[in-house]
Amino acid sequence: MAKTQLNVRVDEGTARAARERALARGVSVNRYIEELVRQDTGEAGHAFVEAAADFMKQYEAVFAEDSGTDGDHRTEGRG
Repeated sequence: MAKTQLNVRVDEGTARAARERALARGVSVNRYIEELVRQDTGEAGHAFVEAAADFMKQYEAVFAEDSGTDGDHRTEGRG
């Protein structure tokens, strides 16, 4: 895969942290940053967020009922 050079300016603390984390992982700073971007944009991350959103939408009424925010007191007697 062809590589493209990307220049990024960060504050010294961020640069130091990136160098330390890369060293701890035994990889170059370039590789460390590349891995972070891949994780952030990866399919697994997108799939998780979409699944979580679908779950919340599907069970929104149940959460509202359990927290009593919908004014319905059907949760009484559960337990």
